[in-house]
Amino acid sequence: MRPIDLSAATWRKSSYSNSDGGECIEVSGDFAAVVPVRDSKNPHGPVLVFPSCGWASFVAAVKSDQFSA
Repeated sequence: MRPIDLSAATWRKSSYSNSDGGECIEVSGDFAAVVPVRDSKNPHGPVLVFPSCGWASFVAAVKSDQFSA
């Protein structure tokens, strides 16, 4: 896979982020095939890139509470 230029990416914070800025992730919806994800506390740090279909499956599982113990 070739590198993705994220320099112009628009990031949005998760709606599940807490109010004091901890435990936050940001995602970018600027790319059709992939979803970049980063730690909002470290915006210049590493970015994980997931296939869009995999990210959509993950979000659906979270919304349907499939990860609760």
